[in-house]
Amino acid sequence: MHKGKETIHRVGVIGCRGVGALHASGVEGGDGNAELAAGCDLSEALLAEFEERFGERWPGLATYTDHRKMLAGAELDIVTVATSDHLHADLVVDAAEAGVKGIFCEKPMATNIADADRMLEAVARHNTILSIDHTRRFQPLWRHTKERVDQGTIGEVQYIVGTLSGPRSMLFRNGTHLIDAICYFAAGEPEWVMAELEDGYGDYSEYRGDGGHDPASEPGANGYIRFDNGVRGFYVGGTKKTAIARMVLEIAGTTGNIIIDTDRAEIHRPDEAVERIDPPSWDVEGIAAGVQELIRLVDEGGGLPVSSGRDGMRAVEVLIGFLQSQQRDNAKVRLPLPR
Repeated sequence: MHKGKETIHRVGVIGCRGVGALHASGVEGGDGNAELAAGCDLSEALLAEFEERFGERWPGLATYTDHRKMLAGAELDIVTVATSDHLHADLVVDAAEAGVKGIFCEKPMATNIADADRMLEAVARHNTILSIDHTRRFQPLWRHTKERVDQGTIGEVQYIVGTLSGPRSMLFRNGTHLIDAICYFAAGEPEWVMAELEDGYGDYSEYRGDGGHDPASEPGANGYIRFDNGVRGFYVGGTKKTAIARMVLEIAGTTGNIIIDTDRAEIHRPDEAVERIDPPSWDVEGIAAGVQELIRLVDEGGGLPVSSGRDGMRAVEVLIGFLQSQQRDNAKVRLPLPR
């Protein structure tokens, strides 16, 4: 619809639990060029909560229990997908085929290669922008630290060690964030991987999770990623018996190292005092910032998100490569994986 000369983009959210509400908050906190037009969930109770929270701001908010009916009837420009980890592919494909201009999809992009491939094919065929919620790319500390690395602050990157600990250090649920962060700072294409899954998951050859709820439904892992630019990535994510839940990245360069976690980043150089990285302040960050970036790109008629579908595919390739390495007695698995 149009408001004067300004286009107001209609947004629909699929999956109205907590994360879906965060998607909607990105629309709510935007600059007024988008409206929350629809919400879809299998649960009538969640839809009622969603409508109660956002209906006063958008009185025309429609709710659906069938995403296909929403896509057919709500005249949407943008769709966000906030369903369980293994239920993204059909929703993204259907939204692209319905003609939406942009899709913001939760991580992991998919839990197998075939699903990720058909998602990329669908958005390419319909010229739809796809953004994947690897949230650290939408946080000022991580974005600014990436800029510092790209500026040569620690020289040429040599290796990256990512550590994921705590009872929920599950490979697909939270491990996808760590793998994406390693790929983000490595700035290369993964060429091959090796991995060992957590004890007790020796026969875990494909995703068997429940959408990220029960930690026992998927393994932790320890793995190695070789990038085409010579950077090495070390993924330390198992076992889930570790007590303290955190995610830490160490980026080692030829002139110094950077250590970054949730709310702090420091530069360490030989014979110098530790330098703390102070990022600029953002009005909005995280998931809401990702939704607003997509709205802006749609408003501008195109562009590449900071966390694109291709970036999401890299993480999926590494995840599945880790599983395949375990099945091959922890052998090297070359990427991209054969189709």
